Amino acid sequence: MFDQYNDIMTIAEVAEALYIGKNRVYQLLETGALKGFRIGKIWKIPKAALQEYVLKQSHMGS
Repeated sequence: MFDQYNDIMTIAEVAEALYIGKNRVYQLLETGALKGFRIGKIWKIPKAALQEYVLKQSHMGS
């Protein structure tokens, strides 16, 4: 899953991977639904955190 992305992803990459807008990615990060960290003003999201988020979301719907 998400093999084409690096282990640390940007907001733009996460938005592209999930087919959502950048603002929605920021919301997920701010609420803690998606785990990430900031270096200065730049958010970085571990690919493992994105995979965990997707798996959690898919289990909620079943």
